[in-house]
Amino acid sequence: MSDVSFDTSLHAGPSSEKIARDRRAIRIWLYAVCLLILAMIVVGGATRLTDSGLSITEWEPIHGVIPPLSVAEWEEELEKYRQIPEYQLVNKGMSLGEFQFIYWWEWGHRLLGRVIGLAFFVPLVWLWARGRVESGLIPWLIGGFALGGMQGVIGWWMVASGLVDRVDVSQYRLATHLTLACLIFAYLFGLARYLALIPATVPRRPAFRGPYTGAAAALIALLFVQVFLGGLVAGLKAGLSFNTWPLMDGAFIPSGLWTMAPVWLNHFESALTVQFQHRMTAYALAIAAVWLWVSVMRNPAARHLSAVALALVLVIFIQMAIGIATLLGQVPFWLALAHQGFIVAVIAACIEFWTRTRFAARAA
Repeated sequence: MSDVSFDTSLHAGPSSEKIARDRRAIRIWLYAVCLLILAMIVVGGATRLTDSGLSITEWEPIHGVIPPLSVAEWEEELEKYRQIPEYQLVNKGMSLGEFQFIYWWEWGHRLLGRVIGLAFFVPLVWLWARGRVESGLIPWLIGGFALGGMQGVIGWWMVASGLVDRVDVSQYRLATHLTLACLIFAYLFGLARYLALIPATVPRRPAFRGPYTGAAAALIALLFVQVFLGGLVAGLKAGLSFNTWPLMDGAFIPSGLWTMAPVWLNHFESALTVQFQHRMTAYALAIAAVWLWVSVMRNPAARHLSAVALALVLVIFIQMAIGIATLLGQVPFWLALAHQGFIVAVIAACIEFWTRTRFAARAA
């Protein structure tokens, strides 16, 4: 994230007490939206694991809030589902009750997306109208709302990929959808943490870079590569293969990683290569986090970062442990959901570390 700069000088402006109150209200609101995004990520994982994502074959942002209310309406929705390849090749003969099960997951996922949109838009308008949003913050909040709208469009773009020639959604589009959800969480959580770390009495200053700001940004970038790779793993159902650890197909570096032509396709369409990449990137994240923690502990000027650096190490290792258990168990439902949901904790720890290297020292 680039430096956020709000004018907090006290001349001819609101008091520092008012600024602090307004920022506290905005932080609470942003944290609440972040919790809703976490729920959305988990429900999205459940929708994928139950193969429910293609059960609603139309995109109706307004009318789609109302689910079928009669047997005739349910039959109409089922008939639409019968027209797509997933029904014809995978679920042919599905009963109405079985269809309702997958429909409710997808409907709930879409409804939660609409709830998040309202939970962001309505408080934004209310706080803005009451003069409780600093002028420098307004473009950042509008940007967050725009990202949410883009996520809705990408969600339908993902679903549309499975309605004609496939029995599932494109792994590329699924990975994009998941990655953007995590980016929106990071964006809003980063704004909230900035507002918490910069006191209202601090005037605008030049951008500050702490000794670990660049390393923290690189770690965040690597984490989002890993999120995208996780989306590819999910889209290809690669976690259902090679269910051993630490070896994979009998070796730490398995054979057959680059058998597809052209070679670059292996990195996106080979279940073996995609899972291998996901494993290796996890190891790289763990090593980088441990290095950061050790470096912080050895630097007396950075001891204020030691607790968050240790927390970062812990959440990454917990996420790895959940991922390994998910793999060994051949993707049990609850473990898979925990693995997808807990990535938010890793993102939050990375953002916290980054904001503290950039803003906590700046405000001191």
